[in-house]
Amino acid sequence: MSAKPVFLYDTTLRDGTQGEGFQLSGLDKLRIAQRLDAFGIDYIEGGWPGSNPKDVEFFREAKNLNLKHAKLAAFGSTRRADVAVEDDAQVRLLLEAETPVVTIFGKSWEMQVIEVLRTTVEENRAMIRDTVAHLVKNGREVVYDAEHFFDGYKDSPEHALATLEAAAEGGASCLVLCDTNGGTLPSEIMQICMAVGTRIPGTPFGIHTHNDCELAIANAIAAVKAGASQIQGTINGYGERTGNCNLTSVIPILQLKMGLTVVPHLEKLRDLSYFVDDVSNNPHFVRAPFVGRTAFAHKGGMHVNAVLKNARSYEHIVPTSVGNEQNILVSELSGQANILIKAEEIGLVLNKGSDEASAVLKRVKELEHDGYSFEAAGGTLELLIRREIGDHQKPFVLNEYHTSYRHYSDGHPPVCEATVKLTVDGTQVHAIAAGRGVVNSLDLALRKALLPFYPEIAGVSLVDYKVRIIDGHDASAAKTRVLVVSTDGGSIWSTVGVSENIIEASWLALVDGIDLFLQRRKARP
Repeated sequence: MSAKPVFLYDTTLRDGTQGEGFQLSGLDKLRIAQRLDAFGIDYIEGGWPGSNPKDVEFFREAKNLNLKHAKLAAFGSTRRADVAVEDDAQVRLLLEAETPVVTIFGKSWEMQVIEVLRTTVEENRAMIRDTVAHLVKNGREVVYDAEHFFDGYKDSPEHALATLEAAAEGGASCLVLCDTNGGTLPSEIMQICMAVGTRIPGTPFGIHTHNDCELAIANAIAAVKAGASQIQGTINGYGERTGNCNLTSVIPILQLKMGLTVVPHLEKLRDLSYFVDDVSNNPHFVRAPFVGRTAFAHKGGMHVNAVLKNARSYEHIVPTSVGNEQNILVSELSGQANILIKAEEIGLVLNKGSDEASAVLKRVKELEHDGYSFEAAGGTLELLIRREIGDHQKPFVLNEYHTSYRHYSDGHPPVCEATVKLTVDGTQVHAIAAGRGVVNSLDLALRKALLPFYPEIAGVSLVDYKVRIIDGHDASAAKTRVLVVSTDGGSIWSTVGVSENIIEASWLALVDGIDLFLQRRKARP
C-alpha cells in the first residue's frame, strides 16, 4: 500500500447484499462497480466466486470492466482444516476469478476456532498463513479480514494477535480488524488498534465495523486515529443486521473534518448514494447525514432567517461540497448546477440563468413532485433537456395502444397481446405483438411498428426493469415508478416513467429508452 492516508474499501456488492431488502442482479453489480471506480474508491469487493450463479456471472463479466482506479477483490475464506491449500476448491476459485486482489477471512476468536471450526489454534494459524502465502505466490495482493477480532482480543489478546502475525508472515498487504458483532465501543477500538500497531508495526492494518450499537462510523474514525490505513464499508451503510460502516458518512468526515483527501470529487457523493439506492430499488433515507434530502433543510422561522444571512449559522459544511443543496422549506431555493453539469456531460449547450435552464429546472421539480426520480434515470433527464433547448425531433406520434391478457380455465396457456398505433413521418402504422407479459408485448409491438423506419433499433435491448410503488398509502391506486435500463451493446442508459397505471408508467419508460437512442443516433451517426 502506498502513502495515501486512508484507503477506501467498498464491500457493498458482497457484505451489503447480505442485508435484508438489498438485492442486486449481475448487471446491477457491474453498474455499481463502475460508479464506485469513477468516484475514486480504492478497492471494490465483488463477492464470493463460485458461491452462487450471480457472482459467477459478475466475475466473468468484471474482467471487461476496465476500471480506471479501483482494484477489484474476490472474497473467500482460508483453506479448510486439514486440507492442503493447493487442494482446497474454494481457494482455487479465488484464483480463477483473476482479480488483482483477494480478500480472505480467518478466525480470530479462540472460541470459534474450537467450537465452530472444531480444530486447534495451531492449525487455525497454519490455515491463515498457508492461504495468504499461496495467494501471494500466485501474484495476488492479499487483504486479510480478521473475523471477530475485537471479541477474540477481549477473550484472549495473545491468540488474536497471533492470528494477525500468521497473516503477516504469509505476506498479507493489510490486516483488517473486524468488529463482526458490532458490539465494541470507540474507546476499546482505539486501545486495541494501538496494541496491534505496536505488536505488528511492519504491516498496515484496516478496520471493518458493523452498526449494531450505531457506532460503526465512530469506531472506524477511532481506528483511523489509532493508525488504521484502510476503512471497509458500504454505500449508505447497507449490510447484515443493522448494517455496515456507512461510507457516505465516513468519506466526508475524513475529507472535510480531518483533512484527509480520500476521493478526488467529493461533490459526486450524493449522486453515488442515490444511484445505489435506485439501482437496488430501495427508498432514499431522507435524513441521512451529508447526502439525505433533509440534511440541509431548514423550516423553523428563526433558522431560515439566520441561514439566509449566513449559511454557516446552521450548516456545518457547505452542502454542495458533497453534492447536496440547501433546502428552505418555506421558499425552496432553485439550483441549476446539477442540470448544467448533466447538459455539459452530454455535450448540450445550456447556459446558467438562461430561460431554457430555468424551464428545465422547473420541469424537473414538477416531475419530481409527481414521483419521478432522475438519479438513476439520466436518459429521461437528457431527453427533457434536449426537448427544452430544441435539440429533439419527435420520432413518432402515439395514436393509441391497447393491451390484453386472457387467462383460460381449461389449461390453455395464457395469451398476452399489445396493439400499437403510431404516426411515423406522416405514415399510419398499426402493429400487434404477443409476449410473455404486458410490458414485453408492448415492447415488441412498439419495435415492430418502428423497425421499418428505424432499423437500427434492432440492436437495442432491454436489460433491466424495476417497479417501485411511490406511496403505499393509496394501496392499489398508488403511483408507480418504472425504471428501464436499455443497451445497444456499447452503452447503457436508464429511463423512467410514472403513473397511477403500471402499464402507462412502463410505456413511458420504454418509449423514452427508444427515443433517446434515436436522438443520440441522429446527433452522432
